[in-house]
Amino acid sequence: MSENTFKKKLKTGNAPKKSGGPRKTIFTWIEEKLNVTGLLGEGVPVQLVPPVGFVVILALIYIWSNHRAENMVRKIEKAQQEVEDLRADVTTLEAEYMLSSMQSEVAKKVAAQEIEELNQPPIKIEVDK
Repeated sequence: MSENTFKKKLKTGNAPKKSGGPRKTIFTWIEEKLNVTGLLGEGVPVQLVPPVGFVVILALIYIWSNHRAENMVRKIEKAQQEVEDLRADVTTLEAEYMLSSMQSEVAKKVAAQEIEELNQPPIKIEVDK
């Protein structure tokens, strides 16, 4: 049997030129910064990807639902405040209307036009046919 040997190294003049070393992707950068290999060993166990992905999706749905519920509560509170303001306005307008339609108030308003209220009941006129 023959012995295993290394290939002869190329001369520096004939070596293919590398452009800035190996290209770094975002995943290699994350592995370097977070020391993923120290935590998980050599690579991510594939059987953990679906459960972790499911949990992440559930967390995102929970966050979205909570955000939407808080926005809805804010809208409801704003609408309730507007209803209270409108109810107060209506009550005020009704009170002013009731006051202005009283007989004494009407008499005061038409006194400037020299119209006086009747002190006698109206007379009914009957016509024979």
